[in-house]
Amino acid sequence: MRTDDFDYQLPPELIAQTPVEPRDASRLLALDRATGRVEHRQFTDIQELIPPGAVLVLNRSRVIPARLYGRRKGTGGRVELLLLRREEEGVWQALGKPGRSLRPGSVIRLEAPATSGGSSHAGPAASRIIAETAVVEAEVLSVGSDGIRRLRLSVESGIDRLGEMPLPPYIHQRLEDPERYQTVYSDRPGSAAAPTAGLHFTPQLLESLSSKGVETAYVTLHVGLDTFRPVSEDNPQEHAIHTEYYELTEDTADVLTRARAENRPIIAVGTTSVRTLEQVGKDMQDSGTVGGYPIRAASGQADLFILPGHKFRLVDGMITNFHLPRSTLVMLVSAFAGRENILAAYREAIVEKYRFYSFGDAMLIR
Repeated sequence: MRTDDFDYQLPPELIAQTPVEPRDASRLLALDRATGRVEHRQFTDIQELIPPGAVLVLNRSRVIPARLYGRRKGTGGRVELLLLRREEEGVWQALGKPGRSLRPGSVIRLEAPATSGGSSHAGPAASRIIAETAVVEAEVLSVGSDGIRRLRLSVESGIDRLGEMPLPPYIHQRLEDPERYQTVYSDRPGSAAAPTAGLHFTPQLLESLSSKGVETAYVTLHVGLDTFRPVSEDNPQEHAIHTEYYELTEDTADVLTRARAENRPIIAVGTTSVRTLEQVGKDMQDSGTVGGYPIRAASGQADLFILPGHKFRLVDGMITNFHLPRSTLVMLVSAFAGRENILAAYREAIVEKYRFYSFGDAMLIR
């Protein structure tokens, strides 16, 4: 297995620059992983394609305005930071540029972005923070071999007024409404990127699914570095995947346990939900849990890298977007549906001019 095995060529004009309106107006490619058969549908058809009794697992993580700008104290040089993961109160892992100037001991005085697109929706609470906080500084505590900085923020709440929404680098158009890079059910701040498969759902669609007997359950996984970094090693097994905080509550564990006992399918919305469920499943197996249930509440740092050959323990189907070539995410869906099935489906999606990546169209893999 080589990283090149997960490569494909995408015409740049198929990279979606803006979300469709309404959210559920996107297209849906339905893939039968047993046969490789593909159907071309609309996302609202998910109501027909997900059977009554299925459990839909959604990631409720919310994107923080994690892109910050400032100047180095002493030199005045411009700096850009991207917060990745909160370690403790005021201490974050982050990417920064220019990297050569961000050594341990460097202090950056953060500034409001040139445009207000990232935080214009913050409202009265943010206005109070502006009034109460004169200066927010970030000190570089250490630099890892992978270039990740550990930062200490003098005032953590300053992120709310100074940060911009961290859109992926392949999106070049300004997002008019920052809420369109959030799912409608997000309520756990902590991600550096959106769990984008969930962007297709509306409250009305979720209510319709519920009325048809589809049960919903929620997990949390805060999206971090591997969303931004492609696999650079020739052998993907040598790629060091970064950890991401996850949580599966007792309520969700109970829902999943009942579904497993009653042989009802579990459909994960997004690779983040897949990763959470499979991390829990692996940990259960490692601890000697027999038969796959009862599933228990869990939280911690997900470090599972899902490659072809992975035995899926808790996921029976998934809803996902189209992923970047050579990425850990295209490897994950290949592990679930088969590399040839995925690449063939992607080729057909390109011919049919589907929209790709974060604001693009969706896949249902069963």
